[in-house]
Amino acid sequence: MAGPIAHGGHVVVRVPTGSADDGEPESRVVFVRHALPGERVVLEITEGTDGDRFWRGDAVEVLEAAPGRVVPPCPYAGPHKCGGCDFQHVAPSTQLELKTAVLREQLLRLARLDPADPLLDTPVEPVPADPADPSGPAVPDGLRWRTRQSYARTPSGERAMRLHRSHDVIPIDDCVIARTDAREPAPGTVTELVLGKEFTVAADGFWQVHPGAPPTLVTTVLELLDPRPGESVLDLYAGVGLFAAFLSERVGPDGRVVAIEGDRRASELSRVNVPAAEVTAGDVGQILATSYDDPVDLVVLDPPREGARRAVVEQVAARTPHAVAYVACDPAALARDVAIFAEHGYRLAALRAFDLFPMTHHFECVALLEKTGSGRRRTDAV
Repeated sequence: MAGPIAHGGHVVVRVPTGSADDGEPESRVVFVRHALPGERVVLEITEGTDGDRFWRGDAVEVLEAAPGRVVPPCPYAGPHKCGGCDFQHVAPSTQLELKTAVLREQLLRLARLDPADPLLDTPVEPVPADPADPSGPAVPDGLRWRTRQSYARTPSGERAMRLHRSHDVIPIDDCVIARTDAREPAPGTVTELVLGKEFTVAADGFWQVHPGAPPTLVTTVLELLDPRPGESVLDLYAGVGLFAAFLSERVGPDGRVVAIEGDRRASELSRVNVPAAEVTAGDVGQILATSYDDPVDLVVLDPPREGARRAVVEQVAARTPHAVAYVACDPAALARDVAIFAEHGYRLAALRAFDLFPMTHHFECVALLEKTGSGRRRTDAV
């Protein structure tokens, strides 16, 4: 019987392995793809040996299906097929429920929130597909949302995708989560429009692939932080200056925005996109260890998937901002860093979560961390 959902797009299954010396039954944890909580399935073990703490597996046959199961809309989804999507077999509404459960579990286990904290009930929200119409519908059926898509190639040059946790590839005709006009990475730059502002972006560099992501994240960060004229802001892992552009506008000529980004090409473009900001290229942790050590009012943290980690969190806390907006694409990394912030007097004051990656296990969060006793509360704007 399949157990609860786990971070990473798996469900937890405990397979009996016998009895211990004291007669108590023993079991092996198997993280299983292509299953749903409560289902009875036939498993195929894909990774694991006797000495491993857990194994990995695939549900190759469903004996009793859960209510949220659907026929995958993609012919390349399933065991031994494309590894790009985790939830093609899951109804879109159930995908949101599973992701919401994952967020709750990570905050309880890693952030160590009080079980009575209402933020544990934060839902993962669908996001409109058309950024020009924020009140419009979310991505229909979770398909055709990726504006950029990378492909592998077969030895003969055919378009392909990789199998899960493998370098092996499977030829494909079409990726159903990619828009028909999706771009593949290429040299040069492109222009992206967000809430009336133009951004020059490397065509092969990072940019959110869901069309509704940039306006949704910018709007949420601004609502949570409520930046005011004259304030100072650190924008860390600033990319091409998406947040810095809007922050600079809010704090005005008497304010200060410092944008730090590790990718030199992205940092160069942020100078073009946000001429009012102070832009520095380099490792965020190393730069904070030697520079910009004055107190600041606000911080935006938008780290890569592994999160900010202790060294950066402690450098941020040392600058005593009133509030930090943490934009996270991994709930486990976010929860871990929330716990570190708590050690330095910052509490999780508000949280939003967005389904920017339908059909996959990924989603994005924006967390507001407030300095205890700072006297500057920002959650009224939410």
